[in-house]
Amino acid sequence: MAKIRFDHVTVRYGNHTVVKDFSLDVQEGEILGIVGPSGCGKTSLVRSLGGFINPDEGDIYINDNLVYSKKKRVNRPPETRRLGIVFQDYAVWPHLSVYDNVAYPLKKRKVPKADIDKLTRQALEQVRMTGYEKHMPAQLSGGQQQRVAIARALTSSNDVIIMDEPITNLDAKLREGMLDEIRILQQKLHTTIIYITHDQEAALQLCDRVVIMEPTGDICQIGTDEEIIERPANRFVFSFIGVSNFIPVIEDQGCYYVYEKRADRCFAQQKPEGFISDRPCVMGIRPMDIIFDDESPIKGEITQAVFLGTLFNYFIRIGDAELRVQRSMLDSLDGREYKEGETVGLRFLNEKYYDAEEGEVRK
Repeated sequence: MAKIRFDHVTVRYGNHTVVKDFSLDVQEGEILGIVGPSGCGKTSLVRSLGGFINPDEGDIYINDNLVYSKKKRVNRPPETRRLGIVFQDYAVWPHLSVYDNVAYPLKKRKVPKADIDKLTRQALEQVRMTGYEKHMPAQLSGGQQQRVAIARALTSSNDVIIMDEPITNLDAKLREGMLDEIRILQQKLHTTIIYITHDQEAALQLCDRVVIMEPTGDICQIGTDEEIIERPANRFVFSFIGVSNFIPVIEDQGCYYVYEKRADRCFAQQKPEGFISDRPCVMGIRPMDIIFDDESPIKGEITQAVFLGTLFNYFIRIGDAELRVQRSMLDSLDGREYKEGETVGLRFLNEKYYDAEEGEVRK
């Protein structure tokens, strides 16, 4: 296990600042996800940690050992930082066998031959690739190549492994299985893992904590999956994690309307918790938090109803706006079937309130 610290790190490419004044502590033995849209600086951070690029400012520590500081003129070479790295495209060398791919980092460090064989076979056993030692990468499936890449990372270091979009190239079933394998492997070895991705669902499923980065490269929230889903720090987090609706809300003389100030759009007659008065406001709400309720004054027409295996997905039109509503299979056991073209009442639960963006609210 190892702990990592970024201390006020700034990365620039020419005049373009990718990451500015970034600070983060990664705890020993945790899986930390770093999530954000493309271009927010996720990969630049891990390349800085690995020693492949040099930040313009700030310090980087591994286990309290300073590995990079421009100010202090410290820059340890990548091979001495003892990090295992798994890339999106696997980066398995096509001209080397499975065994030689995994053994390569050990040979590079001039580990004794007997230890190389022992450690290589142990790493292959950990990822369930025993028996494939003589196979070439072209003979393997995508999932098997990714396991070889993870085994090679283990022979580089079982203290810290960086995974940069490691399952993006796998199909949905393999992605699900690989996430389980990464978690099982981490629990067995207690390895510290930094998991870089734009796939927020994968990060929430796998990671102990998740760092949400804004497009600017700033951290807007760090927390567990429960904290981020239930208590998003701002509108960006709410919209980035999962599916969301943003509904314009108008306040007038103690009544609160969705979309327009009309009697059939009043959903509350007392101020909702968290509502922002005196400026344009929207309600953020998850599709699972909108329920069908015949007694509600808010009515909409079902324009599309799709069964997705574990839930029903509905698109509801209210005037010239459209909402997404989801019902789980458990909710559907009430026997009521909702069809396209039907008018339904809608009630809102667990809503959040945020400042409206320009043009969202009509008076």
